[in-house]
Amino acid sequence: MKHSFGSDNHSGVHPEIMEAIVKANQNFAVAYGDDEFSQKVLREVEEMLGGNCHAIFAVNGTGANILSLANLAHSSDAVLCPATAHINCDECGAPEKIIGCKLIPLEHTDGKVCPETVKKHLHGFGEQHHSQPNVLSISQPTELGTLYTVEEIKALADLMHSVGGYLHIDGSRVSNAAAALNLPVKAFTADAGADALSFGGTKNGLLMGEIVVLFDKVPHNRALFLRKQMTQLYSKARFMAAQFERYFQDGFNIKLASHSNEMAQYLKNRLEEIPQIKISRPVETNAVFAYISKELYEKLSEKHMFYIWDEETMEVRWMCSFETKKENIDDFIKDIKALI
Repeated sequence: MKHSFGSDNHSGVHPEIMEAIVKANQNFAVAYGDDEFSQKVLREVEEMLGGNCHAIFAVNGTGANILSLANLAHSSDAVLCPATAHINCDECGAPEKIIGCKLIPLEHTDGKVCPETVKKHLHGFGEQHHSQPNVLSISQPTELGTLYTVEEIKALADLMHSVGGYLHIDGSRVSNAAAALNLPVKAFTADAGADALSFGGTKNGLLMGEIVVLFDKVPHNRALFLRKQMTQLYSKARFMAAQFERYFQDGFNIKLASHSNEMAQYLKNRLEEIPQIKISRPVETNAVFAYISKELYEKLSEKHMFYIWDEETMEVRWMCSFETKKENIDDFIKDIKALI
């Protein structure tokens, strides 16, 4: 595959991240995250997010989300989330299977939920016949590439806290959000009242691993045991740590994310030259959604990799990554114009 617009997960590992892994491959180190290197990196992450939190490694994105939620929800609870949420659409029922909780998908606007929508489901507290709606999970950016403002996240956190609940943020592309908002991650997580964060990086140049962050209101005494039960405890954690140390050094994660965001804007601008293609969502991070004809999809997909998002409306998704170049986009646009 020469270049893919199918997913930022299709990109490789950034050479500097790979170099950091190779450098960590020296001598012996204690396993399961008890090495000094891993502990140092996790403490630095906690400091970056304000200090009043507890960070641990997880193996992958689904694991990070489920581990985060397991520290917030019991099997008798309900987790509210946008209908587009990754935990609802792309995790094979993992929350229901592993935690045993109920997921309640919510109406949304371009992937975002608002307090008024959430309030409709905040009822039945103390009623033994009802799952208790104790957690709201949102993605930042959303699955449609859009962004919550700090004020919007704070309003959702305040609402959940008012009923004794929690707010979880799926941050698989959290560096893209920070780059687009020109804010530190702390500003729209810890400072906005989030209770748990899944901090991802594999969509932005890492090889593996995520960081689960539980903020100060959440007891974390069971987190390590839950991680082990959920098969998310990676033995050679120093290699995860090596990645994240380089990732956060000198704002490297923001640099990579800024590039992918900029490439999405460039792709959007080039697509606007083609009247037969209609951009369907606001382009705020590294995702471009558009409506195209089925005929164009069939011809274009013979040469370029991308996915249909909605078969009924023929809405497609084009993702840019840290490896996307303007030449890749120019070639893509040239082929579209030739086909049309």
